[in-house]
This record gives sequence, structure tokens and C-alpha cells, in this order.
Amino acid sequence: MEVDTELRQTLHRRGLRMTPQRQLVLDAVSELGHATPEAVCTRVQATAPAVNITTVYRTLDLLEQLGVVKHTHLGHGAPTYATSEHEHVHLVCHHCGRVDEIEADALDALAGALRESHGFRLDATHVALSGTCRDCADSADAELAEETP
Repeated sequence: MEVDTELRQTLHRRGLRMTPQRQLVLDAVSELGHATPEAVCTRVQATAPAVNITTVYRTLDLLEQLGVVKHTHLGHGAPTYATSEHEHVHLVCHHCGRVDEIEADALDALAGALRESHGFRLDATHVALSGTCRDCADSADAELAEETP
């Protein structure tokens, strides 16, 4: 795995090493896709029961500092983590909780406008947009149609 080799080299340059716990956390994030620290911990503990949630949080923080993982807030709960190559925008339905993904370049026009007007550089890969999914919107529209005489 190319990321694993690069991560080992980066850790080595910082005087750190790839511990089994770090490898397990990285593997769990890769396997789970979008994962809360608690879900990562549960996955890691299936193999290494002695690893606690504090170790998982510290490892996720280190991996994020190294650019290997990113976190996104998909709602009011804990952040979710994904590997850094997993770059997209999340669309979160605040009715049913469904999470869809779109390409980050869908926000290019917004990113350009923000940069032009405010000098702000948007990291669209770190974004979750809240709204109503198609199914919930269609249901709401159908209910309104039934109520209208």
C-alpha cells in the first residue's frame, strides 16, 4: 500500500514509528470509509482488545496532522474520518440522516466566488452540506399535495 509506505517514511522522519495500533487504526478507517472514532475503536478492538478510545483519538489526530486522514462533521455527533484520498462533499439529509457524496469540484463556482470576494480558499473535501434528500423532499411534496384541496 503506497500510503502505508509514505506514512512509515513520514513517521520515521519525525522520530516516530508505525506501531501496530497506528496500523490498526489506519486499516479500520480505510475499511470503514466514513467512521466515527467509536466505530474505529470497535473495529480495532476486534483484533486488539487492549486498545482504548484515547489511543484511537490520539492516533486519528496524528494521522490527520500527517495528512493521511481527514475528518468531517456530518451532523451533531462525533466527526467521521476517512482516508485523505477519499475526497468528496457530503450531502446530509437532516430528516432521515442519509449521507450522499458528490465530487468536490461541484463547489468550484462557490470556491471561486469566495476566493474572489474574500480571499478565502475553500477546502471542499472537508465539507458536509445539510438539507433534504430527494426521497424526503418527494414525500413532503406528496403530503402537501394531499392536504391541498
